[in-house]
Amino acid sequence: MRIIGIIGYKKSGKTTLTLKLSDELIKRGYKVAVVKHINEDFDLANSDTSKYKEGLAQVAAITSKESVIFLKNKKNLEEIIKYFEADIILIEGFKKEKTFPKIVCLREESEKIELFDGLQLCTVSFVSKEVNQKLCDFNILNDEDIKKITEIAINKSFKLPNLNCGECGYQDCYGLAQEIVKGNKTPDDCPSLEPSTLVKVNGKIISMNSFIAKIVRNTIIGLLSSLKGFTKGDIEIKIKQK
Repeated sequence: MRIIGIIGYKKSGKTTLTLKLSDELIKRGYKVAVVKHINEDFDLANSDTSKYKEGLAQVAAITSKESVIFLKNKKNLEEIIKYFEADIILIEGFKKEKTFPKIVCLREESEKIELFDGLQLCTVSFVSKEVNQKLCDFNILNDEDIKKITEIAINKSFKLPNLNCGECGYQDCYGLAQEIVKGNKTPDDCPSLEPSTLVKVNGKIISMNSFIAKIVRNTIIGLLSSLKGFTKGDIEIKIKQK
């Protein structure tokens, strides 16, 4: 699964760019999902759904056309994106996330200092073409620029697992992500994206270094290999803790 962030301050064009980018990606045959960060509560005033939402942590609303799930307890991005079946996910907001590349929407030059974190792929703005050439790489309102941004999203989007295991040689996923954006590394340099041994507890991946992962793998295979019917292949084990 690939992810690209769209960040910027209020009224910088984030939603406009997200909509235009998603439309262009869909035209090219990609399945697209969007995650949007908002500071306010969802506006469900005077609706029956809001009455359930007041007292319950999990509420689903289903119609003949769509389904919506409300989860009161806060979820991180790793938990939320598991709900999607998409080729590319566009993340609007979440400026502090450090595991995927970003497109930066600017209103003025000074914002580059505040928003650049080494993960920016390009900059965009609403301003006129003449000003835009000095401020940003692309203009949100230019259809040709949207096509160029789409190419960037297709070719350079990625998502690291946020495990900070250090197996890639960097202290955390942020370090590797910066090198991927620079072109010095690729997502294939992350051992945890396709680990040979994967352990989840309550749906959350547990970070293991290669030594521990090898012990877990060899122990399980060693125990199971003596059982009748055991064959080589992927192994899936589910344990319920009391």
